[in-house]
Amino acid sequence: MFGGGGLNPRKMKQMMKQMGIEVEDIDAEEVIIRTKDEDLVFTNADVQQMDAQGQKTYQIVGEPESRPRGEGGSTPAVEGEVVAEEDASTEVDIPDSDVEIVAQRTGASATEAREALKAENGDLAAAISRLE
Repeated sequence: MFGGGGLNPRKMKQMMKQMGIEVEDIDAEEVIIRTKDEDLVFTNADVQQMDAQGQKTYQIVGEPESRPRGEGGSTPAVEGEVVAEEDASTEVDIPDSDVEIVAQRTGASATEAREALKAENGDLAAAISRLE
């Protein structure tokens, strides 16, 4: 499709920049993906953050170690650490008024505002900061 064995990496960066896509390497020491049944722990993984029109996505390259859920204790997230969580057992009850405040302040949808509030355990300021 692009011919000649692919695109020049420099050309690819230029194209991404023109489309408003920024890629940044993150110097993460450890990445934990926590599911209901297990923790996938990436140590010394290559992590990239891609920001495309305000939507951030993360790419993790490495070999995870699978651990049973909760083994080795739970440590809080620190700056530069990426944590994905699928455990709904500790779900916080979020009032609709809080969702409205976050949505109005950030311009996010009600669904996005509710998800940010849940991720921040109902903390309005943290949810707003997360979405800005």
